[in-house]
Order: sequence, then C-alpha cells, then structure tokens
Amino acid sequence: MKLEVRAISDLSPDERAAFFDRDAGVSDVRADVSEIVGRVRQEGDVAVREFCREFDGVEVGNLDITDDAERAYEAIDDDVREAIETAAENIRVFHERQVPDDWRASFSSGADGGDSGSGRRELGRRFRPLERVGVYAPGGTAAYPSSVLMGVVPAKVAGVEHVALATPPAEELNPVTLAAAHVAGADRIYSVGGAQAIGALAYGTESVTAVQKVVGPGNKWVTAAKAEVRGDVDIDFLAGPSEVLVLADDTADPELVASDLVAQAEHDPNASVVAVTDDESLAEDVVAAAEAQVDDRERADVIRAALENDASGVLHARSMSEAVLFAEEYAAEHLSIQADDDEALLDRVTNAGSVFLGPYTPVAAGDYASGTNHVLPTSGGAKRYGGLSVDTFLRSTTVQRLDRDGLAALSETVTTLAEAEGLEAHAESVRTRFEGADTDGAGTEPTDAE
Repeated sequence: MKLEVRAISDLSPDERAAFFDRDAGVSDVRADVSEIVGRVRQEGDVAVREFCREFDGVEVGNLDITDDAERAYEAIDDDVREAIETAAENIRVFHERQVPDDWRASFSSGADGGDSGSGRRELGRRFRPLERVGVYAPGGTAAYPSSVLMGVVPAKVAGVEHVALATPPAEELNPVTLAAAHVAGADRIYSVGGAQAIGALAYGTESVTAVQKVVGPGNKWVTAAKAEVRGDVDIDFLAGPSEVLVLADDTADPELVASDLVAQAEHDPNASVVAVTDDESLAEDVVAAAEAQVDDRERADVIRAALENDASGVLHARSMSEAVLFAEEYAAEHLSIQADDDEALLDRVTNAGSVFLGPYTPVAAGDYASGTNHVLPTSGGAKRYGGLSVDTFLRSTTVQRLDRDGLAALSETVTTLAEAEGLEAHAESVRTRFEGADTDGAGTEPTDAE
C-alpha cells in the first residue's frame, strides 16, 4: 500500500489490527530456532561454527575476539573515536542517575500501625548486580555500534562484573562496533550472531561463558531464541521491528515529521512508522515530504518498503484527543511529539518506550548520543514494561530486623493468619520466641496490642 493519508475514523477492523497487532514474526521460526539452540546446548562450539558457516557464510576461527577490540579502537578515524566516546559518556551519565541506593527505615510496631507502641520494625531494601550478563548487538544489513553502547554501558554502571558481547561474524568485522565494545567496557566479545549466539550465551560453550541474563535487540531469529531460553536464563524482553509514532499539530514542520518517519523506516522493511495529526493539510504535506526524501537516501528500497507496509501510515484525527487515544493504544517504541503544547500532550500519554519532545529532538538523538537507552519495548510492549535501564541488571533483596517488642506487637496478627492458612509451624515459630521468657509476663502469649 502506497503511503497516503487515512482518517482514523475510516479505518477498517483489519486496518486497525495492522497498526495495533504488530507481529515480530517469531512464531514462524520457533521450531527452527528450538533446534538451533538445542544443538548449541549439546554440541557447543562445533554447532556454533557450523551455524556461522550456514547462516553468515563465514568460517569462524576464534569465537573470542576480545583482543581485536583495542586494536580497532586505535585504528578507527579520530572523529569516529571521539563520537563513540562522547555518546558513551552521555549514556553513562544518564544511567548513573538511575542507580538506586540501599535503604533501611524504622517502622512502628504499634497495633494500629501508627506511632503507638514501643516495638520497632527495621525494614529495608538493597540492590546487587548480576554477576554475568550477555549483550547482543545486531549485524546483518547494518552494523550497530550504538547498540553495543546501549547494552554494555548500563550493565557496567550497574556493577556487573562480567559483560559479554555477541555480534554476528563477517569476513571483516566492523571496526566501529569493536571500538564501541572497547569504550563501553565489554569483558568478552564473541563473533557469533543469530539464534546460535543467544544459545551460546544462555548455556555456554567451550569458548563462551554462560550468563545469567541476555539482553539486546535482534531479528526474529534472535527474538525467538530469547523466548526459547527464557526460564533457563533471564532476558530483557521480546522485541520486534523498530517503530515510531509522531503526534503533530498544525504548528509542526512537515519536513521534520517526514524525516523522523524516513529515518525509522531505514532500519527494516518491517518497521512501523506512523504520523497522527488533527490537521489534514499537514498530513498531506508529510506524505509529500516523505516521498520526496526517500530517493535521496542510500537505503531507499528498505525505507520505501517500510513506508508502504500495512503497519505504517499518515493518519488524520478529528482532534488531538483522538490522536492521543490512538497513540495510547499503539504504545510506540519511540513517540515524537511535535506540537505547540507538547508538555500538555505528554501529560496525557502513558504508553511509550521513549518520548521525544519538540522539533529539535529527533529520534536519532536518542538512538545514538543524548544518553537515554534505545533498547525499548515494541509491538505494544510499552503498555506493560519499560526499556533497558540499570534496573535491568540489578536484583533487589529486602532486609528486616524486629526487636522483641516489635515481634510481640505483630504476634497475634502473624499467628492468626498462619493458623488461618493451616500453617501451624509458622505460628509456633513466633510463639516459641516468648515461651519461658522471664520478663513482661513469662510464658504468656503476646498480642498485637502488647
């Protein structure tokens, strides 16, 4: 379908489903992926190398190419090296703001939960990083050093001791990807991609150290593999093709709106790119601007395919309220708001992976260097969870300490509930702490009011 303006109110059920039920295509490859992952788990490096030959057309010698990263860093152009370092620093600074502090607090153990009663409950929470994490950085039709930074830097900020990076092999690996891994601080770098990379990270091989969690974007084979290993290891989330939705009013510049659509379409023919506006004239101008921009882009064929797929389009809303409702149901990976009162529109939006406000905040800024993370939920996932962050790499543990009076104040509540559940030993584990006591009424059962 050619890119054209359509009214939201005129969309058929099938057309609406194309926008809202975006499919990553994982189900189509699950059986094959299960076989790949199973063989990697059983056969280790032998299977990994075989799949590298079959899928990437590359004879891989050493899977561990960590030593190549520093050499690549030294070899790349100065301006590229500086750009990587600037982006990495911005990402690091933003994610350092996310690191939570351990805390402890005292709570009254009075019967009413207030400040009455002499007993105290000291409760708290502490955060500790995972020990071993695997980051996947895509290759294929394009190299993504930015994804290296987005995965590795937050993990290192969180304090993960061993961060492994897997990226697809090639006859000549992209030196910028390797340099980014060096700058980000990856501890190990493996030349393996696709489902076999996820299997190797999850279960380990002779060359690849098994990890506790696998994160990072990838194609449907990578996504299906993450679904396959989930449960044996943790993952971030299952991500599909990239997507953007632009909310625009009559003050928006159609050239800028179109440029964000074209930029996102550059990722993948299956990318979903949508603009929604209450101004029909703007909508027509966005279509014209997008069409004019495509032919000037190097990946014009990919862009055009994405613009013309069923999940892309320029939509006319009867009001900005209808536009916001559409955006909320769509739950975009990237939401750009280009409108006179963008803050007011932002206040009405809940479901979005990352939000870009104003005409001078292109999605590309967040993709590379503003500091926020570009590993984000797709296919409506923003309704349920957020993107990659320091939290992704942390575990939380609760901590508590009760004094005698504090436990006494809770005793009746705990024992009553335990016995209501038929767990007598739980109740007795409280009572036994007061049996034979020689103070405050030895041998008596404390109550919540005590």
